[in-house]
Amino acid sequence: MPFSASLARGVAPTAPGTLHARTVTGDLCVPPSPGRTVRFGRGEHPDVDLEVGVDDLRVSRRHGELTYRRGHWWLRNTGRQLVRLPRGRMMHTTTEPVPLTTGYTPLFVKGSGYREHLVELYVADHDDQGPGSRRRADTLRPQTWALDDDERLLLVVLGQRYLLYEEDPRPLTYSMAARQLVHLRPYGNWNGRKIEYRIEAVRRRLHDAGFRYALMHDRSEERPSDNSLLHNLLKGLVESTTLVPPDLNLMDDAPGGPDGTPAGQP
Repeated sequence: MPFSASLARGVAPTAPGTLHARTVTGDLCVPPSPGRTVRFGRGEHPDVDLEVGVDDLRVSRRHGELTYRRGHWWLRNTGRQLVRLPRGRMMHTTTEPVPLTTGYTPLFVKGSGYREHLVELYVADHDDQGPGSRRRADTLRPQTWALDDDERLLLVVLGQRYLLYEEDPRPLTYSMAARQLVHLRPYGNWNGRKIEYRIEAVRRRLHDAGFRYALMHDRSEERPSDNSLLHNLLKGLVESTTLVPPDLNLMDDAPGGPDGTPAGQP
């Protein structure tokens, strides 16, 4: 049955399973009750309980719904456009409903062009004070990863396009990085094989430490390329702020450009 936001008034946000949902045009708070359904989309009440993408004709009038059953809120896409969940997971109208975990879940409704419309979902857990209960708490620092000086320089050279925040960046090849490192560390005896060995050692160490992205080959699955694992490493180091744009200053002494060729040469 559809839920009207007015019914949520007075509901304690600390109740386990309580759903908080918010878009740029509205928000609601829904107690957990078997069979209760919250609908969201471009339409108006009573067709939907939460409006999203109200000026975007690519968003369906009823684009999705959340139904409480078996102790969980289950998300289903009912619109024509895809719904994107964290870690790149997509939902089509034919996709089976997925249960929300407790805590925060963002979902994005595909719209016109590059538009994506955010729906923020929060499911309260036991002893949870709700999504706004931590406003005065200290900000948690990002989890960064320890690198020695040589590793940092090597990763900055390989990942300089990531540190420039280019669209769809890719790492330099080991041979390109070796040519540039010769100018930075003339006595380092850098070559592609040595760089590959050092990168593999970093990947293995961070994999064992619980790095966010895959860094090692999974023998149970199709073997990914080393380039994809290096991409995962650089992406994770930049996202975690282990590597930051000022690290590019480590290359200030290098006469080489970003492709590893000496400055002034084609």
